[in-house]
Amino acid sequence: MDCKPIKINGFKPSDGFVAELQRLIKREVIPYQYAVLCDEAEGAEKSHVVQNFKNAAKALRGEDIGDGFYGQVFQDSDAAKWLEAAAYSLALFPDKELERRADRLIAVIAEAQDEDGYLNTYFTVKDREKRWTNLLEGHELYCAGHFMEAAAAYYEATGKDRLLNVMKRNAEHIYERFVTQKREGYPGHPEVELALLKMYDVLGDPRFLTLAARFIDTRGTDDFYKREAELRGWTVWGNDANDGYYQQSHAPVREQRDAVGHAVRAVYLYTGMAGLAAETGDKELFGVCRRLWDSIVEKRMYITGGIGSTNIGEAFTADYDLPNDTAYAETCASCGLMFFARAMLRTELDGRYADVMERAFYNTVLAGMALDGKRFFYVNPLEVIPGISGVIATHWHDKPQRPGWFACACCPPNVARTVSSLGSYAYGASGELCCCHLYAAGETDFGNGVKIRCTTDFPYGFTVKYEILSGSGELAVRVPSWSESFGAALNGSAVKCDIRKGYAYFGISSGDVLEIELDGTPRLVYCSPKVAENTGCAAVQRGALIYCFEGADNGEILPLLLDANAVPEVGNYIDELGAVSLKVRGFRTVSDGKLYTFKKPETLPETLTAVPYYTWGNRGENQMRVWLPIGGTI
Repeated sequence: MDCKPIKINGFKPSDGFVAELQRLIKREVIPYQYAVLCDEAEGAEKSHVVQNFKNAAKALRGEDIGDGFYGQVFQDSDAAKWLEAAAYSLALFPDKELERRADRLIAVIAEAQDEDGYLNTYFTVKDREKRWTNLLEGHELYCAGHFMEAAAAYYEATGKDRLLNVMKRNAEHIYERFVTQKREGYPGHPEVELALLKMYDVLGDPRFLTLAARFIDTRGTDDFYKREAELRGWTVWGNDANDGYYQQSHAPVREQRDAVGHAVRAVYLYTGMAGLAAETGDKELFGVCRRLWDSIVEKRMYITGGIGSTNIGEAFTADYDLPNDTAYAETCASCGLMFFARAMLRTELDGRYADVMERAFYNTVLAGMALDGKRFFYVNPLEVIPGISGVIATHWHDKPQRPGWFACACCPPNVARTVSSLGSYAYGASGELCCCHLYAAGETDFGNGVKIRCTTDFPYGFTVKYEILSGSGELAVRVPSWSESFGAALNGSAVKCDIRKGYAYFGISSGDVLEIELDGTPRLVYCSPKVAENTGCAAVQRGALIYCFEGADNGEILPLLLDANAVPEVGNYIDELGAVSLKVRGFRTVSDGKLYTFKKPETLPETLTAVPYYTWGNRGENQMRVWLPIGGTI
């Protein structure tokens, strides 16, 4: 099957959790990030993104380039991701001023394109002769990919094709070099592969499908990066050309067995592979994607949907190596895991992919942004101890508070574009079959004649109502693995569900009302004993939400234990978090305060308060843990 995501303008949010997030992105995040790109945001680190494009245009005209280029080699991509987020927001909430602002930025970007279609400010400003000589580190294809995604999104949202035409010329330039001229190489940082598939979807140009396949199938087939390094004799930041695992070039992609290396690069690559398999019907390639998916979710993923357990290379390590207090779990990596899941659902409608997509979104992706939309986490630990976290060398990356904008700002715009485009993750279609992967309140046009309205208070409410506004066909609704029961009523009468691979199927026609009842019982979750850090521990989950324990509610967290027989209960609504807490029976250990002692600690019963993980760190600096030891009377 080919269950393609709905078009970005096919979902219109109504009241509810997702809609409030999307309005927050429009109201706070998109304007703030634009101010950052223009170096107009007070207190933010210098970005220089817009000025880089202006200076590149000057370089192409032979004029004085002023203050030249500033920032990371991938600095251009910040503008691309902002434009993509703006496009999704415009599809949800038309806004003439935002559209004018985006059009002005697109005009600036278009002026920086070379006559042959090349577009990259780092090399245009610094040294045009070095173009395409450092694919390992140069991020030319990575930045191009992000602009292709933005161009496709902006065209779908507004019908305007200026950026699409810019990126069509750019894609043709890349095709000419790597296909027509048969130049060696493939991206150091995968991204353009999945983006070319989006260009192919919008334009239908088979060259872009061919180019995506070329980059995927040549990856890891030779020692290209090593030869490239020897030829160029210069470096951007000293990436090891011999470390094929870091950039997933250690073997041809069809021979790779485990998720390895830089986690963001990995899931971007796997998304491209899964998308290519869907477009071409390549069963072998899809089988490889399945194998890599299993490697991630069965052995290398945190309970929060975070991936990439070490700060060394921001990477996957080994099976079951999932430390909590030094976790990396980059926000961008969980966005990428959602991309991968959505791409897998195109070929195989299996609830396990949507389960992980949901887990990543409601936990790590949302935790990457403060509740006010003004501060962001790059790294998402599962345990934080102020005085250690963010202070000592081994824990420096695990901050106890979200920082503001930072120089390497890939995560904030990634969150913005992912949240704003959630409708295309929640809903898809294959012929007359309409697929509901996630529960998102709003109206959806599946593009096949069927339109529905979804009403739900998810993730804190567990009733989902679908009103069929027009059309007829079949509706597939995911049955989440966390729900021990699943009830359905069609037009007021209970119906027996035909459940296959985690989806319940219903025949529908215009005027029908389908009501779904999920099980929102809070539960303790246990971890494989192969994960050393979680031996003898449990976590708390309710629906899609993983909960954590914060000092703001419980005081000192480290002495806390969970009662082995605890039955978590729904607690109070916490106004400042906009979230529902859970109450759990537990204990507090009390010792004599010595570092080591022969005196047995006392355990005192205590009711513990847990809050959704995505809300942590919004009430000042304090301790936090997701996993607590199970204990009792010692």
